[in-house]
Amino acid sequence: MQKIVLISFLFLMVSCNDGDLQIETIDFDNSALQYCGPATTITTVFFKINQDETLILDLQSGILKNQVSDSVIVSTVPDQSQITYRIFSDNVTTNYFCDAIPPITPVVLQEINGEGGEVQITTTTKDSITYDHMIKLSGISLVDDSGHRITDLRINDFGTYSTKVPGS
Repeated sequence: MQKIVLISFLFLMVSCNDGDLQIETIDFDNSALQYCGPATTITTVFFKINQDETLILDLQSGILKNQVSDSVIVSTVPDQSQITYRIFSDNVTTNYFCDAIPPITPVVLQEINGEGGEVQITTTTKDSITYDHMIKLSGISLVDDSGHRITDLRINDFGTYSTKVPGS
């Protein structure tokens, strides 16, 4: 009987692996879209912060325009735009992205890049001065260095980014 208990215990110890970080869901629904500097069509880096996690969107240059879109503007990931999910050692703030010299801490523990999907942008206006760019994610596939795919990306509406016609 002791041998069976010992073998069972050893089997459990060998089969458990606490060293792998498994991400089941990414949820940024309650996180606001953020960016650095003034709101212009030149801005391409947007991010969402959820305590010690961030979702970073780097749009292709020139995709945002101060004009109403006739249809949905599509930018593919990773060919035209990039999406990156990061886990930090501690809570992260806007300063991490916007300071000229980023703070030393928190440290990036894991970075996972988007390997598929698309960014969809629809631009509207009410007054021909202010333009709202509604940014959505569709079919985003995040795969880590080990080839593990994130099973549930719970974010479709990345957020709305408003710009104004220069000089108005």
